Amino acid sequence: MKVVTMGVHVLDVLVRPVEAIPEGQGATLVEDIRMTAAGTAGGTALTLAKLGASVRSAGAIGTDPTGDMLVQLLGKAGIGTEFLVRRADTPTSASVLPIRPNGDRPSLHLLGANITYGLDDVPWDAITESTHLHLGGPELIGVDVAARILSHAKEHGVVTSVDLLAPGVLGSFEQIAAALPYIDHLLPNDDQVLGFTGEDDLVAGAKKLLGAGAGLVAVTRGGDGALLVTEEGTETIPAFAIDVVDTTGCGDAFSAGFLRGVGLGRTPREAAVLGCAAAALVAQGLGSDHGDFDLAAADAFAAAHKTRS
Repeated sequence: MKVVTMGVHVLDVLVRPVEAIPEGQGATLVEDIRMTAAGTAGGTALTLAKLGASVRSAGAIGTDPTGDMLVQLLGKAGIGTEFLVRRADTPTSASVLPIRPNGDRPSLHLLGANITYGLDDVPWDAITESTHLHLGGPELIGVDVAARILSHAKEHGVVTSVDLLAPGVLGSFEQIAAALPYIDHLLPNDDQVLGFTGEDDLVAGAKKLLGAGAGLVAVTRGGDGALLVTEEGTETIPAFAIDVVDTTGCGDAFSAGFLRGVGLGRTPREAAVLGCAAAALVAQGLGSDHGDFDLAAADAFAAAHKTRS
């Protein structure tokens, strides 16, 4: 499985645990501060590499020290970074995440260079040579640009997948509609399905996405697992019962596990189970890169652990 993960790359700075921000010049002690690669492209790349895929990332970052650190972290994980373009006039996207004791993660986010990625930056030959293209955050680069990239992949027999970045409240159907006919696997969360489609019902929203051209919609629902929606019907995949430390990167880990399962020829349900297992493994520690696991370990985890009732 040769994957190009394209789109949003972020350097996360995670602090845990944070119950409240000290007032004024106050200070408080924490247990852990970490920096990790993240984003709907970068975070997905991390878990795909762990699960045995050959991964190269593409996107826009700055020439700043934040970008240097992001490239170093991705490279250390075995991910090709030669297609990350660097901007001298725009900072690398970054987030500060104060992680609450229950695993919730409010975010302080710098949008940065991600929105500057365009058609002139695309490694067209690398896409053609890959088996899979995963585009994270197409709404940031514009639907016409995203549609052009995805259609190129489809024209060359490459399996395509997309994950969204914007919260549902900021989404609209026009932001993604033109790209949907070129998406084999759409991997949004439940809030995004409702927000981007304008529907009040999750299944109705997913079916609207299918009707506009998406091949399969796999909706992540946090602790409730995932919902698979195809033209044939719907199927619920429960999450695994774990003690959550941090939910950062869980959606990206699900995407990676699901896509790795697809690449291995597994059924959509089996792929979603692998996605839920990858998300559960990541959620048990701090950051998108948590967990020293591989495909065999993720499959063993899925076989041995109970799901939420």
